[in-house]
Amino acid sequence: MGDKGGCEVEFGPEGQVASVRSGTTLLEASRRARAPVRTRCGGVAGCLMCKVDVPPAYGDALTLPTEAERRKLGPLLEQGVRLSCQARVRRSLRVEVPEDPLKAAVRRQLERQRSDDLW
Repeated sequence: MGDKGGCEVEFGPEGQVASVRSGTTLLEASRRARAPVRTRCGGVAGCLMCKVDVPPAYGDALTLPTEAERRKLGPLLEQGVRLSCQARVRRSLRVEVPEDPLKAAVRRQLERQRSDDLW
């Protein structure tokens, strides 16, 4: 993944990829990759909407959690959750973007309707 000081960040589950410089926030990388990471606060760790899941294999691929992340996420940090507006890329990695809650609710409703139609 990445060379010459550049890093590749892959955003699951869709697999969009952005090539970025070390020090770029995951939120900036997501925008370059056109990966849908939600945010409302403009990237100042205020809304907590930009959470992403970082697999254990990539734990050292990001900068250490900021004070804002430690305060806001607490024990979620130990589960690999990071705020994409605060976490900065150190090396190539893959992160998982949680499904948007509204889209998830619509998807579940459509699945129920399809299931009902089968009977």
